[in-house]
Amino acid sequence: MTNPLLICDLTQSWSPTGGGGISTYLTRKQKYVQENTEHGLLQIVPGPEDKITVKGRTIFAEVGAPLVWGSPNYRWINRNDAVFELLREYMPDIIESQCPWVLPWLAIRHRWKHPQTALVAGYHTDFPNAQIYRVVNDLMGHYPAAFLRKISYFYAWMTYHRFDRVYTLNESSKQLLADLNYDRAGVLGLGVDIDRFSPRHRDSAFRKELGLPETGPLLIYAGRLDNEKRAYVLVEMFKHLPRAMGASMVLIGDGKLRETLMDEARGLPIAFPGYETDRSQLARALASSDIYVSGMADETFGISVLEAQASGLPVVGVRGGAMPERVPEGTGQLGPIDDVLAMARNVEHVWTGDYTGMRERSLRLANSHNRWSQTFKQLIEVEYAEALKARDSRLKMSVRGSRRQAVNNS
Repeated sequence: MTNPLLICDLTQSWSPTGGGGISTYLTRKQKYVQENTEHGLLQIVPGPEDKITVKGRTIFAEVGAPLVWGSPNYRWINRNDAVFELLREYMPDIIESQCPWVLPWLAIRHRWKHPQTALVAGYHTDFPNAQIYRVVNDLMGHYPAAFLRKISYFYAWMTYHRFDRVYTLNESSKQLLADLNYDRAGVLGLGVDIDRFSPRHRDSAFRKELGLPETGPLLIYAGRLDNEKRAYVLVEMFKHLPRAMGASMVLIGDGKLRETLMDEARGLPIAFPGYETDRSQLARALASSDIYVSGMADETFGISVLEAQASGLPVVGVRGGAMPERVPEGTGQLGPIDDVLAMARNVEHVWTGDYTGMRERSLRLANSHNRWSQTFKQLIEVEYAEALKARDSRLKMSVRGSRRQAVNNS
């Protein structure tokens, strides 16, 4: 791509105070585009009110949206006309959709009127499994959940076949799209800032500030405290750890389960400091801990896992989603989904086993790949380039079809 483009990010998954991986991705993308390209960037996200902030070649457009029930840090754009107005006003060359519901179809509808627009989607979450099956399974059981999951995969097929390019965050998700007969997918590795996330930020005062014991292993989790992330597994797992370990735990984040989990953890050495808005303080928290724990079964990449590894932490998680790719042998332990006893045993195994070796291998793994500069270089030079090629092919086919129709009509 030689000519400057206007790139548009379109997502519901943004929060300035409680955002996760996509919020980090959007923030880092602003920095990369400004410092390393001549492209312009339009980011359309939910906010408390309509507001446009221009900084250099970045246009940050907040669409006034209501809060999501049970998720105090997230909002849901329900004003389609406001999104269409922004797209018509700025006319981006590429629209990248980063969440599966509603907004991808706004991008598709915009492209119907403006076919020169290239559409890219990020398959950040295996949503039929994480947001449909597991939620419905907990409420109604396997068979209704499996039925709705099947419908959701059909929805995914209908949606993503209309995009010029889809990138996934791991090979298993790419295979999932292949199973849906989508053959224009790439795998994008997300990044980590190894200058910010590093063992050198370890601070012995961290535990004292949280009122936690200063001996024994400190377990840590950073992310939403909700059902999708299966945060409840961590508190139940903690109850099964041997008392002789002297373990403590800190769950950094917010979400609809926070108050419930605090009640269940009453009397245990578990701290709930809330969502950490300062990334430097998050880096300090990770470096000052000993083991990263996660019960998330449908993680498609896991930026928090990579940040923990960059901080020198072994990871104890589950064999699901991207975890097997993120946590190779020798860097932690993975067990069955929702098996709190197995997770407790794995925590004990990591702490009493080759802990030093796991720390060193985790650190080497994080330092060996996945820089944000690599992420966005691939995004622009590979994923966007392929999307533009697919767009050009689509436009040529449309022209040929129009010519055939004209000949037939004559």
